[in-house]
Amino acid sequence: MSVPATLRENVVLPAVQERPILVALAGQPNVGKSTLFNLLTGLHQHVGNWPGKTVERKEGYFTFNGASYRLVDLPGTYSLTANSPEELIAREFILRERPDVVVAVVDAATLERSLYLVAELLSLPAPVVVALNMMDVARQEGIQVEPEVLQAALGVPVVPMSATRGVGVQELLETVERMARADLPYAPRLPQIRPDHQEVLEVIGEQIAGYVPEPYPRDWVALKLLEGDPEITRMMRGALPPERWEEVHAVLRAHDDAQVAVASGRYEWIGRMVRAAVTRPRIGQIGLTERLDRWATHPFWGLVILAGILGVVFWLTYTMGAPLQGLLETYLVGTLADGVRGLLSGAPTWFSGILADGIIGGAGAVLTFLPILVIFFAAMAFLEDVGYMARAAYVMDGFMHLIGLHGKSFLPLFLGFGCNVPAILGTRVIESRRARLLTILLAPMVPCTARMAVIVFLAPAFFGPAAPLVAWGLVLLSLGTLALAGMALNRTLFQGRRSAFIMELPLYHLPNGRTIGLSVWQRSWAFVRKAGTVILIVSIVIWALSYLPGGDTESSYLAQLGKLLEPVGRLMGLDWRLTVALLSSFIAKENSIATLGVLFHASEEGLANLLAATYPLATALAFLVVQVLFIPCVATVAAIRQETGSWRWTVFSIGLSLLISLLAGMVTFQIAARV
Repeated sequence: MSVPATLRENVVLPAVQERPILVALAGQPNVGKSTLFNLLTGLHQHVGNWPGKTVERKEGYFTFNGASYRLVDLPGTYSLTANSPEELIAREFILRERPDVVVAVVDAATLERSLYLVAELLSLPAPVVVALNMMDVARQEGIQVEPEVLQAALGVPVVPMSATRGVGVQELLETVERMARADLPYAPRLPQIRPDHQEVLEVIGEQIAGYVPEPYPRDWVALKLLEGDPEITRMMRGALPPERWEEVHAVLRAHDDAQVAVASGRYEWIGRMVRAAVTRPRIGQIGLTERLDRWATHPFWGLVILAGILGVVFWLTYTMGAPLQGLLETYLVGTLADGVRGLLSGAPTWFSGILADGIIGGAGAVLTFLPILVIFFAAMAFLEDVGYMARAAYVMDGFMHLIGLHGKSFLPLFLGFGCNVPAILGTRVIESRRARLLTILLAPMVPCTARMAVIVFLAPAFFGPAAPLVAWGLVLLSLGTLALAGMALNRTLFQGRRSAFIMELPLYHLPNGRTIGLSVWQRSWAFVRKAGTVILIVSIVIWALSYLPGGDTESSYLAQLGKLLEPVGRLMGLDWRLTVALLSSFIAKENSIATLGVLFHASEEGLANLLAATYPLATALAFLVVQVLFIPCVATVAAIRQETGSWRWTVFSIGLSLLISLLAGMVTFQIAARV
């Protein structure tokens, strides 16, 4: 991707000034908004949650032509009616914060759909610049869009661009700068309500005059009342005197078809814009997306392609990530631990032990997972950026129906391959409460990268060249368990009900290296922070428990706890050390390796070799099976509690995972020990 030279020079942290120019980035999902945000802000961004909401908030800074800008990435939304937290956040930010400029990112290849949000943005009291993105994708599909004609029809600046290639970004920034200085004419041509309801709108506007709270515009509030917007209706019911509200309510009851009239007016307006500015391909001409989707969304070949893609991802993880992990363990963790012991040879044993075995041997061993995670994060970000993930959800719809869900549930479940926490948070896209709850209960059964990192670390040691096959089998075991549990839960707890599936399939487009790189960086840095905080603390605690009271691991407090639970572990072929490793994974799954590193003093030889020499294959396989199905980590448990709002469902989820993992471990060990 080529980035304009001025951007490379100017994208820095803001200089000290009175107030940065506030720019809001708005757009529907899959229009390239995140690509543009990452291109402008780079690493000068932070991610959190909107106050009082669980919706992600992204904002960053950049400078252009000596001026400092604050860029806020509003949640992706199709409209500004308060039907979801995302829609409410987007419009409330524009109304209350009054950004200097709102950049409405639209997809040139699907302009008709993208303009609906623009129609609503133009009614708000903030100047709008339209970023006509994905011009290259539109040309690829045989669609011609004339930006000058669209600009004349809309009455607002329109800037053609392709954010993935950095094309048009310079021109967009120049337009935003001029708009913020009020150097550009701004006369938006607003959509009009259907003529038979125009008079009704005026009547409502007169009735609410003088009672509309700041900062809401009167005409906009009147329009939202006609649309039946629940938040605005609630607000005006409290703001108006009871008798005046009754008058307004009577008008609204008499025109209960007003929502259709408002939407019709917008669609007529969109139709005029599109007819003026867009030339579509000839009838019968097939675009690239349609040609690819003949295979990617095919009922059979789509599943084959999906399985192949997942197989390639795991193959890359092994062939590239595992050797790098081995090098890190040998030359970083091992060398560092030996160096610390040498430097502290005259220090107390407990002091050198806590540094070499507790910190370096525990948390350090976990950091060697990083190459594996980087490869996996990059593969997932690539698939998401090119537009394939929606196809994966589509082809999985039939399978998901077997467990009472639909294809939309596949997306959050697939996120679980990265981490179960965002998978559970991602269930917010599911409208049905029943389907959402069932997806939350099943999400912890998806093997996350932390579980996969443990598998990638241990499988080669025990199974050598067959390690990829074992790992693939463990993934299939997890997914098969998920399917069986889903069918059982759906038939027993949810009475076998099913949900409808409606989902947008975005056009395919070239991946953006900067967007993928930033995604990998953010996720990897989050992992490093966890290794440097939670896992570090747990490693020290585990080491202390394995050292106290007398410095002998076999008689330590940790050994006493493990031996207390060992009878249960023995049913699966696990001794007290493996049992304790499983228990420590409740804090973070990577702690299994950290704990074993502490218990085996792994920095002296190499944990993988020590484990392979200590345990038979039946025990190793049983441990991996239990590990991949064991209770979720504490962060996932917290997410389940947050999203369900119920300790009853949270405890049920933990109990279900514990029961399944123990039974699977017992069966695996008994079968493997006899083979």
